[in-house]
Amino acid sequence: MSGSTTSQGFAFNRAQFQQIIDDTLAIAKDLGASDAAAEVSEGAGLSVSVRLGEIENVERNRDKSLGVTVYLGQRRGNASTSDFSQAALQQTVRAAYDIARFTAEDPAAGLPDADDLATPDVAGIDLDLFHPWLVDADGAAALARRCEDAAFATSPKISNSEGGGTSAQQSHFWAGNSRGFRGGYASSRHSISVAPIAGKGAAMQRDAWYSSERNAMDLASPEAVGRYAAERALSRLKGRKVPTCEVPVLFENTLAAGLLGSMVGALSGGSLYRRASFLLDSVGTAVMADHLDVDEDPLVPRGKASAAFDDEGVRTRKRRVVEAGVVQGYFLSSYSARKLGLRTTGHAGGSQNLVLSSRLTRPGDHLDEMLRKLHRGLFVTELMGQGVNGVTGDYSRGAAGYWVEGGRIVHPVHEVTIAGNLKDMLRDITALGADTYVSGGRTVGSVLVARMKVAGS
Repeated sequence: MSGSTTSQGFAFNRAQFQQIIDDTLAIAKDLGASDAAAEVSEGAGLSVSVRLGEIENVERNRDKSLGVTVYLGQRRGNASTSDFSQAALQQTVRAAYDIARFTAEDPAAGLPDADDLATPDVAGIDLDLFHPWLVDADGAAALARRCEDAAFATSPKISNSEGGGTSAQQSHFWAGNSRGFRGGYASSRHSISVAPIAGKGAAMQRDAWYSSERNAMDLASPEAVGRYAAERALSRLKGRKVPTCEVPVLFENTLAAGLLGSMVGALSGGSLYRRASFLLDSVGTAVMADHLDVDEDPLVPRGKASAAFDDEGVRTRKRRVVEAGVVQGYFLSSYSARKLGLRTTGHAGGSQNLVLSSRLTRPGDHLDEMLRKLHRGLFVTELMGQGVNGVTGDYSRGAAGYWVEGGRIVHPVHEVTIAGNLKDMLRDITALGADTYVSGGRTVGSVLVARMKVAGS
């Protein structure tokens, strides 16, 4: 991305960003910094919401930022600004320098080793992440209305709506450090959504659905989003509690990524060096059922978590994180790796395009087949609360969904709590559906856990 970016909706182009980074690093060097890193970014977007056909909000966002980190040996200082003038660059670098002067030394502080940094060829890989959507407020509102109209048209029992929305977001950045790394790219993320309400009075039930893609042309149709959101809300009518029991629990694919996310958090450097993880010292240890693998590929075109380098400029790599249930590696930044006496894995900023797969899954193992495998138990489609203890693995969440008997949904369930421990839950995954769903940077099918406690009436 170079030259004029007016048609792409940005106020700055790559050449300007490159100059800002070079100027910032030169200022740090002149002040006497032993090392420095900087990142400049700009974001722009439009969000429109409607409710009952009327526009509720139109929000245009535009922001820009420069962040700089200065090192004086193993002392580190950070500062940021939204002013890109030369005077502001000088002041911001000076602020980071002064913070570093009065900060205690940290043996783990410092830029990544030069050998770990992405080379220009790697940093320049085009992963097809940028697809600007030149939709205006009227066009965005029309799409949101189509979502909402489709929901209402699904059934007379759709009685109200919390609204529909359209969002078009894009950003770009350029980063560099004093060890030679330079890199950056533009990306986009667009979505449409709706949240219909079914029923009336105390019997009302709400649900929602959305579609989110890098390229607006890949979005589901507004009508499909609206109909499915309405069907989800309608299916929750006449829900009831179930008696307290211990049964198998099937997590809908939209929720299953959360289980994978909890495992990733426990395998991440910050949790590990603080000894605040239920998966300490787990490389080479079985933490999941032996039919499960977790793969990571940061170079998936249009992937929702694709990147050729991490937030520190370290090259990312395709790898197997879990093989046959056994942990093969952690998620480490340079800092957390040094704290643990290990080497960075290129995960400053988080994981990249994880896929949970099972060696037992067959192409036909979609939801109906997963319900058959559940046989009798709880199919969970909504979770509430934040009851996950990352230190112990204890898991307790409010839940709603459906009671299943003989492999068929019998009735909706609400106001229950499901509980267990993630150590047991991950090992007790007996089946994984072929109904894969991409949530952020995680692709997971529905997950069947052999046994959990369900607290109901």
